[in-house]
This record gives sequence, structure tokens and C-alpha cells, in this order.
Amino acid sequence: MIDVLVVDDDFRVAEINAAYVGKVPGFRVAARAHSAAQAMAALERERIDLVLLDHYLPDGTGLSLVRRMRELGHHTDVIMVTAAGDVATVQAAMRHGALHYLVKPFTFSVLRSRLEGYAALRRTVSRVGGSGQSAGQEQVDRIFGALRTTGPAASSGLPSGHSVPTSDLIREVLTGARQPLSAHQVAARTGLSRSTAQRYLRQLEQTGRLRLTLKYGDTGRPEHRYAWAAPGSDGPGTGE
Repeated sequence: MIDVLVVDDDFRVAEINAAYVGKVPGFRVAARAHSAAQAMAALERERIDLVLLDHYLPDGTGLSLVRRMRELGHHTDVIMVTAAGDVATVQAAMRHGALHYLVKPFTFSVLRSRLEGYAALRRTVSRVGGSGQSAGQEQVDRIFGALRTTGPAASSGLPSGHSVPTSDLIREVLTGARQPLSAHQVAARTGLSRSTAQRYLRQLEQTGRLRLTLKYGDTGRPEHRYAWAAPGSDGPGTGE
């Protein structure tokens, strides 16, 4: 599970964002904070993987909190979630290492796609060999590419709420399989939840990227099996 700290000065917004996080498989809210001081205390007290961070806090700014985190040796990942849409703040967030920047208001599907992209980043780093290993250009490209996400107008053809790296991960598993796989098998090999795997498989099958076959067992109820429609092709997420 990926443990998340939700930081927002508005109690109601914090609860909404926490509820959103709780709906994404693989993520859980470890703590909530409504000020920079509370957030820092939570980071000292809990094991936090990711901070969803508002910029406008009663005792400082989100960016000043990130600076303080780094000074104290906290390398926790940060996604900014704020109404601050000025370019200067966005640029400063990038320079301080924010992985994403969401401007309020946003929908659940938008946040879900960012979280799924973040989970894909962690899986990619793990597959490359972990943070202590050296990486060649191909591995570096995979790590940086893992944070790409789709939007309503993205060229990949994926709907809002679906991330490119997750689709690419499913493609990688299916093209490497010797036979069609069930949703359960895809989930096990990718590390995704079964519901997330089923959602992506259904969308990819509907757009013709996958071939769907049925395997009948003793119960008489067929099991859906999926195979990549064009083995060796670039698949979704390449823009081709």
C-alpha cells in the first residue's frame, strides 16, 4: 500500500481529497493535516510515501513546507493540489521536485490518473532495480515516462482517468505471455488490483487493442482471457 498524507487548510476539502485517495486501489490515507506544522508532525510520526499538498496554509505555503522537508532529510514525494494557478508558483513547485500539480477544482478521475501514474513510477523504479542501482538511458527514459498520464484530449486514445504507464504495463505483460491471460493473472503479474486490471482490459478490448476469448471450465461459466491484438506493436501510449 502507498501511504498518503493529505494536507489542506479546509477541513471539508481535506476530507473530499482523502475520500478520493481511498477509492484508488493500492492507496490509503495515513494522516490528514490542516497546517504546515501539522503536516511536518505527521511526517515525523508516520511513514509517508506521498503528500497531497495544498499551497495556501495558515502558517506558511506548501512550497516553504517542501523546502523545510528537504532540509530535514524528508524525501517524501509531493503532488501539489491547490488553487494557486500562477505560473511562478507552478515553476517553483517543479524546481522543488513536485511530481504533479493539480489546480482546484478537479474531478476524481483526474486525481486517480495522477495517482495511478505515481504507482506506475514506483513499479518502474522497482523493475529497473531500485534507487540504489545505476540505470542506462533506456531505463532512465522508462522512469521519466512513467509519470505521463492521459487527459480528455490526449493523443493516446485512452479515456480520462486512464494512465498511459498502466496501459503500457498491461501491454508489456500480455505481449510477453505465451498464452491469453485472465484478469486475475494480469492483476497478479502487474501488481494492479483486479478491479483496475478489469477496467483497463475492458477498455483496451473495446478499442480493438486486445483479443478476447472464452475458456469454459467445469462450472460452465466461461472465463475471459485476453491477448494483445498485435504482438510487437507499440500499443497505446506511444501516440503512433
